[in-house]
Amino acid sequence: MFVPKTDNQSDLEEPCRNPGPWQCTICTHQNETSYISCELCGVLRNLSLYFNNAVGTEGGAKRRNKHSGVSVLARSLFSPPSPKSKAVVFSDGFQGNTNTTGYMQASLDALHETYMTHKQRRVNIVPFKFDTPSPDDMVSAGLKSFKHVRKEAPSIDSVDIAGKKVMDDHDLVTQDAHTDPSSSAKLDELGGNGSSVDVHIQNKTPVLDDELQHLSLEGKPKNIKAKIKKPVSVSQYKAEPWMLQGEDQKMPRQLNLAIVGHVDSGKSTLCGRLLHALGRISKKQMHKNEKEAKEKGKGSFAYAWAMDESAEERARGVTMTVGVAYFDTENYQVVLLDSPGHKDFVPNMISGATQSDAAVLVVDASVGSFESGMGVNGIGQTKEHAQLIRSFGVENLIVAVNKMDSVEYSKERFSFVKSQLGMYLRSCGYKESAISWVPLSAMNNENLVTVASDTRLSSWYDGNCLLKAIDSLAPPRRDVSKPLRLPICDVVSSHMLGQVAVCGKVATGAIRSDSKVLVMPSGELATVRIIERDSSRLNLARAGDNIAIGLQGIDPIHVTSGGVLCHPDYPVSVASSLELKILVLDITVPILVGLQFELHIHHAKVSASLVKILSLLDQKTGKASAKKPRMLTARQAAIIEVKLEREVCVEEFSALKALGRAFLRSQGITVAVGVVTRVPEQVQV
Repeated sequence: MFVPKTDNQSDLEEPCRNPGPWQCTICTHQNETSYISCELCGVLRNLSLYFNNAVGTEGGAKRRNKHSGVSVLARSLFSPPSPKSKAVVFSDGFQGNTNTTGYMQASLDALHETYMTHKQRRVNIVPFKFDTPSPDDMVSAGLKSFKHVRKEAPSIDSVDIAGKKVMDDHDLVTQDAHTDPSSSAKLDELGGNGSSVDVHIQNKTPVLDDELQHLSLEGKPKNIKAKIKKPVSVSQYKAEPWMLQGEDQKMPRQLNLAIVGHVDSGKSTLCGRLLHALGRISKKQMHKNEKEAKEKGKGSFAYAWAMDESAEERARGVTMTVGVAYFDTENYQVVLLDSPGHKDFVPNMISGATQSDAAVLVVDASVGSFESGMGVNGIGQTKEHAQLIRSFGVENLIVAVNKMDSVEYSKERFSFVKSQLGMYLRSCGYKESAISWVPLSAMNNENLVTVASDTRLSSWYDGNCLLKAIDSLAPPRRDVSKPLRLPICDVVSSHMLGQVAVCGKVATGAIRSDSKVLVMPSGELATVRIIERDSSRLNLARAGDNIAIGLQGIDPIHVTSGGVLCHPDYPVSVASSLELKILVLDITVPILVGLQFELHIHHAKVSASLVKILSLLDQKTGKASAKKPRMLTARQAAIIEVKLEREVCVEEFSALKALGRAFLRSQGITVAVGVVTRVPEQVQV
């Protein structure tokens, strides 16, 4: 602490009258003789000397010490009044008291008036009046009566689009004026009275509290969802002319083809070999893949790395995400969806393959591998993938019996695989006429894009090669007569598409550039800036097209995978509980009420619980055979009710199949597949 001394030429130039150590009257600290103020608290040794110098007129105005103001205030606040005091008159007429010790004692207002400069004297310290409620009292009273008065309060405030009240500036000024004591005096002069002001404040308090709870610096708080229109019946929708007659009719029809199968069956290698044979992979890129694969001791993975581009996938040697590639045939522009086969990545397979129009089921023909894929040891994914693909609505299936070179292109082995797997596929609902069987060897490029050249295979097989079988698939049905529905598969950001871009397959309807779309479940509107398909810019896209869309006019936090882009006037339903018709798969543990599981609907994945088992169904007739069973076992069909952890975009299966299929997974396995039969609870966001 700064302590002035007499040898430093302070503004108290008169020497001390009492030599020797002196005791502070405030803190009783013993100070040295040279100190004119207390070393601890800063109180002056002789205040009367200060006052005399401060008001002296003969020697001119004296400069006060900048550290003495605090001491004077402290002395006036904490020094007890002395009965033996005499009046002292200051230069400006202020009258105070001097006690026997010679120190000044006065009120705080008097000290401010005496020692503060002219500009600082504008500060007016008004004592608080306890006859009017304080701001804390107003808030406390509002909280107590908020629920009761809220219903009775007239709706005189402005309302925003979400239905939340917003305070007017006039209301804020009025509240401040009523709580200010000076304004109360002005009201009295105008003919008002204090009691009327108090009553008005008490009546206004609950409304003010209501407003303060919703007051925000932003135009619309983040936790308030946008108000959207109530869903209109789809039967009232009429497709516009541009949807039926697109400007890109010359472009080939798009076919979304999913590549599925058991892990290590050669799916990625088949895709890479096919793309390389069709010229979709440059020689430079292929040479780079071969070099890197040999350096890591995985020379046979060179073609697979054309699809598995991430470092983690290459290090583990398995596909983890759905790879996307494009190639053309005579009839189609094919979107190749390389799905992961490992059981840990089945959710990724579901999210990607749900876009498929047809599928290629890759099977390893080598001894032991085929049996493993069929689940002889309980770990195969061939059956699970075949069941899931059928549940996606895929009717046309190509079974690619791969690695035939490992069995010397044996016809007997091919016939064994066909008989064993064909029986299961028919049980899943596939028609024999919709299944194509193609023996091949992806690594040796046998029977991929051209007819087999190896005589061991061509001697007994004279059917189509894989490319010809793909080109011979029946064209998928497209529905542009319904409102736009585009489930969001992924949210990306690129230089061409912009900061907010989504990828997915148009389920129904059509979309074009510069049009408005509604992003659900957030309920935010956005403008379509760019539409791309295989890096080619389009003016419009119709149902069945797998595209990437650049959006503008929307915050990225409102766009998530699992959402849906839809027509602004025909929003998709959003639900937190569903009624499902399911088919239980081959499980060992029965399904009981209260089961926690993951529910997959298009690209949305949400935690859910089984609330009720409504009835069992006869698989032949479809009629209810038992009501409210206690549990469900393998291969049983039932109607159940589930509760979702959060809201998802969904439609009844009868209205839109793409948004009405559901998959139930628990403990890493798919326990049931089904469809949405009813949406018991619809939430309008």
